[in-house]
Amino acid sequence: MLTLPNILTLSRIFAVPLLVALLWWPGWQLGYLLAFVLYCIVGFTDYLDGYLARSQGTVSRLGVFLDPIADKIMVAAVILILVATRDIAGLHVIAALVILLREIMVSGLREFLGGLRVSVPVSKLAKWKTALQLVALGALILAGATPGWPFVQIVGLACLWGSAVLTLATGWDYLRVGFRHMDS
Repeated sequence: MLTLPNILTLSRIFAVPLLVALLWWPGWQLGYLLAFVLYCIVGFTDYLDGYLARSQGTVSRLGVFLDPIADKIMVAAVILILVATRDIAGLHVIAALVILLREIMVSGLREFLGGLRVSVPVSKLAKWKTALQLVALGALILAGATPGWPFVQIVGLACLWGSAVLTLATGWDYLRVGFRHMDS
C-alpha cells in the first residue's frame, strides 16, 4: 500500500496547503515564485508516480483511486486561490468556473458509473485538456512572480480559456456515456 508511487501521490495532496499558503498574499513575488517551483515539482511527481507504478508493476487500487483525486484537489485549490487573489478575475472567472464544475460533474459521474461497473477511459482530448489546464495554472502562478512580463499572464489566460473549451467538449463526452446508463 505504501509504495513509492502511492507516497508520491500522497505528497501531492499534502503539498496543496503549502501551495495555497505561498499564493495567499497577492503581490508577494517570492511566494509566487516558490509556489511555481512547488507546482512544477508536484506536476513532475504526477508524471513520476504513474511511470513508476507502471514500470515496476506496482499499480494499486489505492493509486488508481488517489491519483485523479490528487489532481482535482490541486487544480481546484489553485483555481480558487487565484480567483481569491484576483489573478483570475472578471470574465476569466467563467473559464475557471467551467473547469471546476466539469471536475465535480465528472467525479460524480465516475462514481455513479463505477457503481454500475462501467469504466470510462480517459480520452486523448481529456489528456490535452489536462495538459493545457496545467500550463494555464502554472503560467498564472508564474505571472504573479514576474509582473514585468505581462505576456506570461496573457499565455496563462489564453490557455485557461482553451482548457475551458476542451473541458466543455470532454465533459459532454463523459455525460453522453453516462446518459446511456441512466434509467429513463
